[in-house]
Amino acid sequence: MNEQLIIFDTTLRDGEQSPGASMTRDEKLRIARQLERMKVNVIEAGFAAASNGDFEAVRAVAEAIKDSTVCSLARANENDIRRSGEAIRPAASGRIHTFIATSPIHMEKKLRMTPDQVVEQAVKAIGWAREYTNDVEFSAEDAGRSEIDFLCRIFDAVIKAGATTINVPDTVGYNVPEQFADTIRTLIERVPNSDKVVWSVHCHNDLGLAVANSLAAVRAGARQVECTINGLGERAGNAALEEIVMAVRTRKDVFHCDTRIDTTQIVPASKLVSGITGFPVQPNKAIVGANAFAHESGIHQDGVLKHRETYEIMRAEDVGWGANKLVMGKHSGRNAFRSRLQELGVVVDSEEQLNHAFARFKELADKKHEIFDEDLQALMSDESSEPKEHFRLVSSSFHSETGETPCARVTLSVGGKEAKAEACGSGPVDAAFKAIEVVADSGTQLLLYSVNAITTGTDAQGEVTVRLSKDDRVVNGQGSDTDIIVASAKAYLNALNKLHAKLERVNPQI
Repeated sequence: MNEQLIIFDTTLRDGEQSPGASMTRDEKLRIARQLERMKVNVIEAGFAAASNGDFEAVRAVAEAIKDSTVCSLARANENDIRRSGEAIRPAASGRIHTFIATSPIHMEKKLRMTPDQVVEQAVKAIGWAREYTNDVEFSAEDAGRSEIDFLCRIFDAVIKAGATTINVPDTVGYNVPEQFADTIRTLIERVPNSDKVVWSVHCHNDLGLAVANSLAAVRAGARQVECTINGLGERAGNAALEEIVMAVRTRKDVFHCDTRIDTTQIVPASKLVSGITGFPVQPNKAIVGANAFAHESGIHQDGVLKHRETYEIMRAEDVGWGANKLVMGKHSGRNAFRSRLQELGVVVDSEEQLNHAFARFKELADKKHEIFDEDLQALMSDESSEPKEHFRLVSSSFHSETGETPCARVTLSVGGKEAKAEACGSGPVDAAFKAIEVVADSGTQLLLYSVNAITTGTDAQGEVTVRLSKDDRVVNGQGSDTDIIVASAKAYLNALNKLHAKLERVNPQI
């Protein structure tokens, strides 16, 4: 029988270390619930000691999630571990993941500790963590550049102290597959009691080898892979969850293990993470890219029409892709709306939120003849990302003509009082943002402006992400509308509202 490969998702921790990708507590909860629907084994919810905001986010995920293990990262010191222990206390299944650097350069230059001191600190850390949970993971940071004898020594010590998962991270993306597989194989052979723990890997993508290294490690005996949705992560990112899962599932002849992942939830998870972080998925990205199952070549099209497996090794529907299915219209009622949201896995927190969302759905149905699942998901994404509206778009008009400077006029509600402004810019979107700033005078810096079409057709909704920065705080705002300029204004105001509400976006980098 095939063994189980544990999928450890660190989108909420390592993924949000991408500059600009940090999330609010509510955004982390939305992603965590989607990961639970996807049946991820372990959700690393954050770095509880990084800030009060991250502590509360980890605790909220621990309270909400029942079918996945909720994990918090901690350095190998008492304060970090106790903060993590308190944060995961409400979890049905909780884990503490503690780490310390083991490479010569890290021990000498960063930690300024001797190897003996590092081993001693690691053992103490396991002891502190076991006061809160029996599920303790130990990581040797920069294991990819560590000496194999020292790794054997420290892993032996932490296993004796009670660690149940041993993680071998390629922290700086330095390894290549054959070398990394040999490292994992050697560790399993040489470390005493290696059969009593789960061997894990966490690979970074600096050389574009994160997935390849992870899969090589699985073939060498690793039975947990740490990865993120869309390969999100600091620098060049992490191993992509969707690629790991589908490689193992598609090549069962090579990988004698499988995951419990509900692969039909992969594309919805990808879209959710992309929308919240503002990091678009490149069209040719494996599994979740818009072109992943598209065929342009006539030869390929002919082959697929005759027999799908001539050019497709996976079915698009198995990972959550499907035809844009018409599900609702302007004559649809509230119960049908609620039922379809439930089918899509969208959580509605209250009747008030449902009523507000239903009203917005009716407005959309008046503008757009065909309402697709993606439209509903975008509408609810907007609904969930809205803080209390200090700034609200009341009305707007835009003028753009060849040879003329584009201008915008907006009427905003600011704290319940209306204010009007107009401005010109290099384009209608630029003019809209400048008109908003005449009123808001926020002093923010625009870091990112991104537009994606939610569905096909000229009447498709545009989904806009705006990233603003002010006083070392970075927020993402989202907005969607059939009018792309209106969607842009909504996204900008959504970001301003987050800044005004002082929603804490935690940055776990320490």
